[in-house]
Amino acid sequence: MRAIAFFAISLFTLAACQQDKIKVPSQTIAESAPAIVSLNQDWQFQRSEYLQDSIEPSDSKWQIVQLPHTPKVEPLLVNEQWQGIALYRKSMDLSAYSNKQNLFVKFEGAMNVAEVWINDTYLGKHLGGYLPFQFDISNYAGQSNVELKVKLNNLDNWVTGPKPMHLLDFNTYGGLYRDVNLIVEGPVYITDPVYVNEAASGGIFVTTESIDKNEAKIKVRTHIQNSSPTEQPIELVQELWFDGQRVSITSKSLSLDATNAKQHEQEITVNNARLWHPDHPHLYTLKTQIRQQDQILDVDSTRIGIRQFTFNEKHELLINGEVTFLRGVNRHQEYPHLGYATSPNADYRDAVKIKSAGFDYVRLSHYPHSKAFMDAADELGLVLVDAILGWQYYSPFPEFQQQIFQTCRDLLRRDRNHASVLAWECSLNESWMPEDFISELDGIVEAEYPGAFSAGWQPEYDIYLQARQHRMQHYEEPTQPYNVSEYGDWEYYAQNAGLNQDAWGNLKEEERTSRQLLGSGEKRLLQQATNVQEAHNDNLSTPAYSDGYWVMFDYNRGYADDLEASGISSIYRLPKYSYYFFQSQRSPKIVSSQYESGPMVFIASDWKVGSSNKVRVFSNSQKVELYLNGQLVGSNTPTIDSISKHLAHPPFYFSVPEFEAGELVAKAYIDDKLVATHKVVTPSDSSQVKLHIDTAGKPIVENDVVFVHAELLDIQGNPSLENGVEVNFVVSGGAEVVNPGPIVTKRGFASALIKLKRGFTGGSIRAQVTGNPAMTAEIKL
Repeated sequence: MRAIAFFAISLFTLAACQQDKIKVPSQTIAESAPAIVSLNQDWQFQRSEYLQDSIEPSDSKWQIVQLPHTPKVEPLLVNEQWQGIALYRKSMDLSAYSNKQNLFVKFEGAMNVAEVWINDTYLGKHLGGYLPFQFDISNYAGQSNVELKVKLNNLDNWVTGPKPMHLLDFNTYGGLYRDVNLIVEGPVYITDPVYVNEAASGGIFVTTESIDKNEAKIKVRTHIQNSSPTEQPIELVQELWFDGQRVSITSKSLSLDATNAKQHEQEITVNNARLWHPDHPHLYTLKTQIRQQDQILDVDSTRIGIRQFTFNEKHELLINGEVTFLRGVNRHQEYPHLGYATSPNADYRDAVKIKSAGFDYVRLSHYPHSKAFMDAADELGLVLVDAILGWQYYSPFPEFQQQIFQTCRDLLRRDRNHASVLAWECSLNESWMPEDFISELDGIVEAEYPGAFSAGWQPEYDIYLQARQHRMQHYEEPTQPYNVSEYGDWEYYAQNAGLNQDAWGNLKEEERTSRQLLGSGEKRLLQQATNVQEAHNDNLSTPAYSDGYWVMFDYNRGYADDLEASGISSIYRLPKYSYYFFQSQRSPKIVSSQYESGPMVFIASDWKVGSSNKVRVFSNSQKVELYLNGQLVGSNTPTIDSISKHLAHPPFYFSVPEFEAGELVAKAYIDDKLVATHKVVTPSDSSQVKLHIDTAGKPIVENDVVFVHAELLDIQGNPSLENGVEVNFVVSGGAEVVNPGPIVTKRGFASALIKLKRGFTGGSIRAQVTGNPAMTAEIKL
């Protein structure tokens, strides 16, 4: 195991080769300038449940689709996810490109086994649906009628794993569900790290030699390809910018050998560096140029987060020298109906919701997530554990092992430059692995990123990931950094939480679990919150530097015919009570305009007949006053007991003598100053509808997907909380409702997933309670 020290600077590519990022008046862009051209538009598609030996289609008609794309729009409950062969084809006009240019077609994600042709020439095969791959199509430059063909197979695969779908705890979906781009490069260009396939090489790779608040020394490795038949003298220029000001510049004169590729190193000194941290995720912009006389041959613009992750002798995490506990959550990237075929803005919105819920850390379960989510984590301040695909499946055959090894390499090459990544989970989750297999994966992490942390659920990794239910069965004092990778779900679902179950003897089994849907009612949502609180409090009594609740959003499973409902938000991204418990654990001093933050208070009650008279309030304040119909119920400080003594902000409890319909109001105070309020009104029959477009920090754009929620309100405009009311959504303009079946309310909300089509410039959405024209609302998109 390596020494536990990791000095790092990270970056992620904003838009490689976008020329408007670089302002150099004395330079001009070369004629064969680089570019990224989207190929997401106007694909032809058809699917088959049967294996096919070639790209030739069946008798079915081709559909015109846009990417990202899923082969089948699924129902809310995905009992049998579609699996089979998906065929895609697209015509390209490459006549504008010359033989001086290098052309690559790059797939960001294609599920799961991809075979690619151009015209009738077979380009190759890629195994694994979560990471990028590309093919060189330079030979087709100058041609006007080129057809790109793709065959995807998302059937169970023993080489890529994991378990067969009918046994799997999550769905993997299918299709060209991420971007496809044409990469255009000149004769001299910065390479792609995954395509180059060399350890710690390819593209741009940045590490740190030293770091403190006064000065950071950064090493930039740039891998350059000279595809021309002659030696090329160039100047490699690195500029570092912060908040619109250039803070450093360095250049190096080089002579590139003909038809050769090589990595070149440069050092940048940053004075008074603004460090990246979850509370203040400062980002720089690195501008890399390859210049030749008065021309720019290639250009790359990259954001950089300078930060230091280390562990002390107690195995506490230090971020930039400061001891930090990371309160976190696991995330599946699934959206209802569309699976993985979301949009960059949708992934960003998920990150905003996670940060708003009070989390600073996300475990990317159990596979690589999109670049858009990684970018959002860098920007918002979410520390990540980045994972390869794996769940309860191991094969001793060499083909499987080599596939896992290559996946680990490609994961680091794609994501090594993200400021947010703390560790690399090159481990098969909950899967027994032999020591030599683990040793190889651990060695790959070190070879690809010297000094980086590996993580896995067996102790041979640098960081030990252990779920709470496993700790309760076989805990040993850790001798290395320790992360509670999952908690709060299985131990309660399986009824082995180690709590005093006799005290809950009046509860049915299903009422004890953390798996509670949004519409399950106050009692069950409170039970989920109790489970969450007990488990998180327990984790804080261990040497763990972090814990990750299971899970942020409800999701579908291959082996079960119901939603996995332990999420603190519904599958439509609506919060449950537990969401506000976690939000209350964040310091009120953390304030950001990018997500919900600062002082908060939330009454965890529906306040209706049958509601608990012991009212629970979540707040990160010092004191809370509770009022019922204007009369003070009490002024309380947090309640500290056996399941809250380790919490940053324990809940507040108020005893109301008897139920009285009306209005509960909570007022939160810090240093005797009112800082937050929350109101709950006894629900009554609904009489109107209000529409909410859930943009969560990102405006809607073409090819976007966004949730629109129709909320039922009573005559006074208060939430009715009704379940089972059918609402019909109608859209106009360039948009469509994705939900394939009837949409009914859960806790007063009916949720539609809206897809904005290509060329979207505006429209509207109208929601009407079925059979009740008087309950209608309309809003512009």
